[in-house]
Amino acid sequence: MKNHIFLAGVAAFMLASCAPKPDVTLSGLNPMNFQTTVNGETTALYTLKNQSGMEVCITNFGGRIVSIMVPDKNGGMQDVVLGFDSIADYINVPSDFGASIGRYANRINQGKFVLDGDTIQLPQNNFGHCLHGGPQGWQYQVYEANQIDGTTLELTRVSPDGDQNFPGNVTAKVLFKLTEDNAIDIKYSATTDKKTIINMTNHSYFNLSGNPAQPATDHILYVNADAYTPVDSTFMTTGEVLPVKDTPMDFNTPKPVGQDIDKYDFVQLKNGNGYDHNWVLNTKGDIKQVAARLTSPATGIVLEVYTNEPGVQVYTGNFLDGTVTGKKGIVYNQRASVCLETQHYPDSPNKPEWPSVVLEPGQTYNSECIFKFSVEK
Repeated sequence: MKNHIFLAGVAAFMLASCAPKPDVTLSGLNPMNFQTTVNGETTALYTLKNQSGMEVCITNFGGRIVSIMVPDKNGGMQDVVLGFDSIADYINVPSDFGASIGRYANRINQGKFVLDGDTIQLPQNNFGHCLHGGPQGWQYQVYEANQIDGTTLELTRVSPDGDQNFPGNVTAKVLFKLTEDNAIDIKYSATTDKKTIINMTNHSYFNLSGNPAQPATDHILYVNADAYTPVDSTFMTTGEVLPVKDTPMDFNTPKPVGQDIDKYDFVQLKNGNGYDHNWVLNTKGDIKQVAARLTSPATGIVLEVYTNEPGVQVYTGNFLDGTVTGKKGIVYNQRASVCLETQHYPDSPNKPEWPSVVLEPGQTYNSECIFKFSVEK
């Protein structure tokens, strides 16, 4: 009898050893940890790979880029974005990590704007303003996912009329394409059945060293912009467009992110708690021109940003404070990353002299952002 029990135990052990293990991504993510249901909609993790070995993992919860694996100057692979190991953290820990933001990226003053004579009041979730579409913006909603092939993922979000009090039934799409030259080409589109506003972006937090336990203040930043839109102490654009020349806002000559970041005698850095501003791009919608470039001296990894948008928000992780633990148990401290959010300018609905964010029935909103990675040896 004892022999039978022993043999049964050995057999069980051998079966367990031979049982298929979950396929873990190159970045170390277990797709099983991203499977759940939110508001009756199913979430999952989708993996894109190219022939060069680059890998991008995306969850349809919030249309979030979870990891980006790219080669460094030594041939090793580094995960260059902040995020979480499981869907539970994305649901339970408020964040914008990697998200496809909508309906309106960035801030709207006091959450209020006028459209055809009607005053529309949105939720106020940031210093009295509406930030990133409100507290239940699209980063907290489930997109319908369609993985077209091994390098392409299409996400669709149907946002009903009155969603966070925005007008119009809007159908928005985010198309992620991983190219063979190590770029993530993100195309946004949207249609509406009622006049509305829209401004979408991706909110990835980049640390190109691959080690977000270290601040990204040593990264070298270039921004192709001669002007920026200053903010008040509540991070709201004042309506001015000021030159960057002879100020800490000038990144026309590449310099370390941290070189001037603590010069709080310059009131804009005090107001922003560092860099948290919109730059007015010189590219004028030409997606073939580099809008911004970020380089890690430690790994040699270079990120170039291309866009047809008029602006880019540079945010240096000023509000990360060590209370959030991300992938691989790494604590995210202040300035552990740099965000480069391509966009129309903040509060454009209330500033008619700036490029319009109005979308009419019969029109299609189109926006594109390319994150291209390379190595500087």
